[in-house]
This record gives sequence, C-alpha cells and structure tokens, in this order.
Amino acid sequence: MACDVNNPLLGESGAVAIFGPQKGAGETERVVLESGLTRFSGLVTAAMGRDDTRLPGAGAAGGVGYAAQAVLGARMRPGVELVLDLMGFEELCRGASLVVTGEGSLDRQTLLGKTPAGVAKAARAHGIPVVAVCGRSLLAAEDVAASGIARVYALTDLEPDPAVCMADAARLLRDMSAEMATDWL
Repeated sequence: MACDVNNPLLGESGAVAIFGPQKGAGETERVVLESGLTRFSGLVTAAMGRDDTRLPGAGAAGGVGYAAQAVLGARMRPGVELVLDLMGFEELCRGASLVVTGEGSLDRQTLLGKTPAGVAKAARAHGIPVVAVCGRSLLAAEDVAASGIARVYALTDLEPDPAVCMADAARLLRDMSAEMATDWL
C-alpha cells in the first residue's frame, strides 16, 4: 500500500482529527465518526487477534489504510518513497545544488508524510537544500525547519487573496521563480 500520510487510525493524530475538519465534519460529526471508527476497529481487532490502529498510514483515506493493513495484510510504504524510487531520485540528485518541491497547502498534514516532507528527507540525505513552493503555508518556521525544508515560497506571500492567487497563478509563479532564482542560484 502506497500512502502519503503516516497518521494512525484513532486519536489526536488520527483520521478524524486530521482529515475531518478538512472534509467539512463539524465537532459533533467528528465525535460520531471517531466513535464509529473506534467501534469498527475494536471488532476488527477482536476478529484478527491484533490491534493495527497505531500502524503508520492506518488513518489514511478515512481509515482505508487501516482496513488494508488489518484485514488484507497490506504493508504500508510511503508513497513518496515509491515515487522517488520510480523516478530515479538518487540519480537525479547527482550534481544538483537545489531541490524544489511543493503542494497546494503546506500544513500539519505535510509533516505527516506528504511529498514535500519526503522529498526534503531524501534530498537532505544528499546534503542538497530544499525549497517548497505552495499556494499557502500554515506551518510555523520551526516546523518548516524541522521538516528539512530550507525555505517556503507561498503565493499568499505575494498576494494575500486566495482567489487572486488561483486566478493569476501563472504570473505569481513567474514572480516567485525569479525571487527563488535570485535567492538560490
């Protein structure tokens, strides 16, 4: 199973806590969802004879990661590792002086195993600095540094209105690229 997050099924880093608000679940719905996942996982644990709720990736896709591992016997591998292997990232790093990665929003989920964090980890192993390009960043500076990302370039730093960022992304990305080139090359 390739997965881009490593959160467990339940609790403060689980599927409901992390993904519920993003998907529009209010506080009441999150209590019901967490209760349902707790009940479901209790039944699966009893049937399988082991508790897989804490496995990395169990909280992916609303608990599909848990079901794949607990019921189907899937082994989780971070999706970013699989993609980096398939694209020959090790080879591509030879001679590189900078790696650029990105995603729409750098946030708490990014730190749970999404692509920018995985790319930063892989590039750091080669001593290559990594910068991230994103639409917005909700991460504190210390979280960015701890992830191995040297600097974040967010469209919202150039234009605070997200609607304008989406409508005028091409121009903003050109401006951001020029700034990045000045900073790093």
